Amino acid sequence: MVATGSNPAPASASPAAPIAQFFIPAAASLQERRPRTLKHGDTFAVFDHNGDVLFGPGSPEGLFHGDTRYLSHLYLTVNGKRPMLLSSTLRDDNATLRCDLTNPDLFDDKGKLTLGHDLIHLRRTRFLWNACCYERLTVRNYDERPQHVRIEIGFGADFADLFEVRGTVRARRGRHLPAITERDAILLSYIGLDNRKRSTRLSFDPQPDQLGSDHVVYDLLLAPHETRSLFIEIGCDRTATQRRGHRSFFFALRDARRALRASSSRAASIATSNGIFNEVARRSIADLYMLMTDKPEGPYPYAGIPWFSTVFGRDAILTALEMLWLDPQIARGVLGHLAVNQATEIDPASDAEPGKILHEVRAGEMAELGEVPFRRYYGSVDSTPLFVMLAGEYVRRTGDVATVSRLLPHIEAALAWIDEHGDRDGDGFVEYGRLTEEGLVNQAWKDSNDSVFHADGALAKGPIAIAEVQAYVYGAWQAAAEIFRLLDRPERAAGFLARAEGLRRAFDASFFDEELGTYVLALDADKQPCRVRSSNAGHALFTGIAYPERAVKVARTLMSAPSFSGWGIRTIPSTEARYNPMSYHNGSIWPHDNAMIASGLARYGYRTEAARIFEGLFAASTYIELRRLPELFCGFARRWAQGPTFYPVACSPQAWAAAAPLSLLQSCLGLDFDPNALQISFNEPQLPSFLDEVLLRHLSIGNGSADVAIRRSGRQVVVDVVERRGDVRVLTIV
Repeated sequence: MVATGSNPAPASASPAAPIAQFFIPAAASLQERRPRTLKHGDTFAVFDHNGDVLFGPGSPEGLFHGDTRYLSHLYLTVNGKRPMLLSSTLRDDNATLRCDLTNPDLFDDKGKLTLGHDLIHLRRTRFLWNACCYERLTVRNYDERPQHVRIEIGFGADFADLFEVRGTVRARRGRHLPAITERDAILLSYIGLDNRKRSTRLSFDPQPDQLGSDHVVYDLLLAPHETRSLFIEIGCDRTATQRRGHRSFFFALRDARRALRASSSRAASIATSNGIFNEVARRSIADLYMLMTDKPEGPYPYAGIPWFSTVFGRDAILTALEMLWLDPQIARGVLGHLAVNQATEIDPASDAEPGKILHEVRAGEMAELGEVPFRRYYGSVDSTPLFVMLAGEYVRRTGDVATVSRLLPHIEAALAWIDEHGDRDGDGFVEYGRLTEEGLVNQAWKDSNDSVFHADGALAKGPIAIAEVQAYVYGAWQAAAEIFRLLDRPERAAGFLARAEGLRRAFDASFFDEELGTYVLALDADKQPCRVRSSNAGHALFTGIAYPERAVKVARTLMSAPSFSGWGIRTIPSTEARYNPMSYHNGSIWPHDNAMIASGLARYGYRTEAARIFEGLFAASTYIELRRLPELFCGFARRWAQGPTFYPVACSPQAWAAAAPLSLLQSCLGLDFDPNALQISFNEPQLPSFLDEVLLRHLSIGNGSADVAIRRSGRQVVVDVVERRGDVRVLTIV
């Protein structure tokens, strides 16, 4: 999937079994902890519900910057006891985390009650901005008598690399420097084996009554109903600033909210007749813009929190495709950033080849030292054709020929990679195979080491030509034809169209299996088919490589009971040898995978089936905290009055999962754009069973936009233009 080496060991694996690639163990269940997460730029944080960071083996909590944990312990007590949780919630726009706490019953050394419970209220308001965590802690006495309240905050910084936090054991580490204590601040530092100094600066306002190397203490005497505020800043590699304490907090909060509003205001807005789906849509959009990181080339969605808060090529491209109707500037930023980081030479250690598009970038100590092979890693076979596909879809959505013209050398290099390096044996199909023993064994989106296998369960040997990558290459040829047509180079355009049609015929002959009723999973090194039903076949519908007569069979197989669980389509149906609903890629349900399949079903006119997928994932979201679809969940069958089964180490939020409901809505509505005609169209729109009305505001096209209402009217779906800005046409195709 998204992360190099991210997949946990299969359930059947022996602990003593040799590891076929760099391996990262699954050390802690995120579902058990259900943490609270914040992100800004290259900084993210994982807290428990109290707002603490609990340090211990397997704990994923902390404040992270540049793939390093800059704060590994943060623990608040009131008169020596941990306060009780009242509530813990993120704002709808993810701008701040708020934790409301209160005191438990407090006793003296002789067992006498000194303070009854629920008399002291504590509110922690926290956010991230420019590599710093800001907190305001307000303490209020609701008793009728004055109360002495002792607030103690313990802290620590282990400066662990992200891969260490995830469970990788290092033979050697750098050294911690002695803490430097100031009047109202403390500096914790570490020099890594890469000779880089990393520092965490904690500053406090007002000045604490006690400040030690691992804790601060405030002794507060609160009158009845008095409130006091304490301000804490935790900066990653930051020096002291002139603006401190409450002024710093409020100025940073203002700037953070303004930036968030400015970025999310580009997106079209969604309002529907279903209040719960409105919450799903709001959370999806809020998560996506929290995950955005501003690069010189534009906004770029990081893949997910906690393990994937960095640049991933495949994830960002697919997220941009899912969001293209909503905010095409995301695609522009993704294309630009991936273009400037495109490989230019062969480097076996990073699986790099000229023209290849990034898989993953890491900035931590272990990556810098080569202890993990992912400092700048190119081991994904699909990012490169997907890059060309995104360029084509972007210009088709926006008409922005100037941007695509600037990207043309990179598009040409990507197309050349498909021919010169992607097709290793010249048979017309693109295969993958790692260049060193440290790289990923499987380099498609299902990158677990056991995700490609034969009907008897035997693992396929590479180089492997996997089904969906051929579909993406077909999409890349089609996109290239459209780009060169717009650039008035008809001969190149015709050549790419011919190549696409040739690949389509070859794919049909080699991959479609009449007995299975679908495309095989892959061809192995000996060109023997992996005769396995899988969700991968749905991606052939996504790009249009499937002939219509094949599409009907693929759709039937995907929507059959072994494949469609009721919550969504499984990666592998229950009929197959390696099916395991608790696995990472062999029976689980991935929202982004389902969204892509639904888009493909809609392409071939199966909007009813797309709506069923939409309904299943929406129903799953109603059981999930914050209405936030995770990276994946288990593939157990849907049961009456029961929610889905969660996957223990699934990231949440995850960009392409957050974008899935937005993509599903577009698929059901048949929403499309023609920038040359300034036309927004709805092709045979359908509404899923849980929606009777959808209002889309600020659908942009060219320099204009429109607000459009889609309503159920009996058995029909009616499209009404509520408001039009500029010379925009809205067309309904029935």
